[in-house]
Amino acid sequence: MIIIPPLREVMEQLEKKFLIKPVRFEGIHRIEELEYPAAALREMLLNALAHRNYMGSMTQMGIYDYKLTLWNSGVLPDELTIEQLFQSHRSIPRNPLIAEVCYKAGYIDSWGRGVAKIIDSCRQAQLPDPRYSEESGGVLVTLMKSRVNTGDYKGMSEQGSEDFGKNSERIRKDFGSEVSKAFEVICDHPEFTAAQIADTLGKTSRTVERYITKMKKAGLIQRRGPKLGGHWEIIGY
Repeated sequence: MIIIPPLREVMEQLEKKFLIKPVRFEGIHRIEELEYPAAALREMLLNALAHRNYMGSMTQMGIYDYKLTLWNSGVLPDELTIEQLFQSHRSIPRNPLIAEVCYKAGYIDSWGRGVAKIIDSCRQAQLPDPRYSEESGGVLVTLMKSRVNTGDYKGMSEQGSEDFGKNSERIRKDFGSEVSKAFEVICDHPEFTAAQIADTLGKTSRTVERYITKMKKAGLIQRRGPKLGGHWEIIGY
């Protein structure tokens, strides 16, 4: 089989060269785990393999101080939306023969569960839910680091940090995934202006202002201080 070794090599390179392993102890035992769940990374790579448009650009991974991204050429099929990825859905692989090989080889154990596995592994690691978006003719997946570890979680209390995943999920259900993404950006960067949030999401400032208005009316956020130099405060949900 010629398609699996490169995936192993990617995981090995991530572990050896690009990702850190925070150290913790359970009793006298030293525990080292990747800063992002290995199960999530594995599913992201397998999904990219089965769903990539091989006539498009190469799959691209970015590793930053506070996030990891994977962009894969090929938009979602017409039968699926970003919102449906977070729900139970049937598998529609762009490359069914590759998906079938992976399944028979034991690398895929169920159809249509890849995104759910990524979400579950992130939650078990106490990380925010992954972010999905369609950009530049492909699908972008973003994993965020724990805000407690990165120091980016300035806008929320300790209790707010614990409730973040639940709040983000509720916002997504009540207002849609795009508003939820804006909320997550605000949590990551409470100092951002609407224009900076729009730039991060690839939206217009006017669109982001609408998202912000919805969150303000729902009592989720409020702005403290001036437009420049102020910050967002997370009230709760």
